[in-house]
Amino acid sequence: MKKRTPRIYLLPMFALAGITGSLERSEENHAKEVITTTDAPKAIGPYSQAIRVGNMLFCSGQIPIDPKTSELVRGTIETQTRQVLDNLGAVLKGAGMNFTDVVSVTVFIEDMDNFDRMNNVYEEYFKAISPARCAVEVARLPKDAGIEIALIAIVT
Repeated sequence: MKKRTPRIYLLPMFALAGITGSLERSEENHAKEVITTTDAPKAIGPYSQAIRVGNMLFCSGQIPIDPKTSELVRGTIETQTRQVLDNLGAVLKGAGMNFTDVVSVTVFIEDMDNFDRMNNVYEEYFKAISPARCAVEVARLPKDAGIEIALIAIVT
């Protein structure tokens, strides 16, 4: 009796080897670069203002802190939203980007009743193409801020 090699079982193993080979990452393609600017508030915890990986920028959440005084900006949701977006604009600029490069935004807002008023200011910063967005009402934010916004940008 002749022994047969189970070829059907070898094919998936070779295919899997090809897949895992393509999943190996190149360190130079995935090097992390910390983005820091003095035109935005310093991080108030163990995190970076932003991290660039390739052509993608991941901006940490910003709350309405004045970068000159390091004090929380109080006032209306419009005032707070404007400060947050100005801070994010400074981080984007520090990375050589701007709001047209933003593809995803996450808004954390203390009171969803302020959503429309926040949107009015938000629209001033995102005029061309609105990025994908998620908005979540939260019980509390750092320093009792009324809003925090994080974003992801990409340059093609």
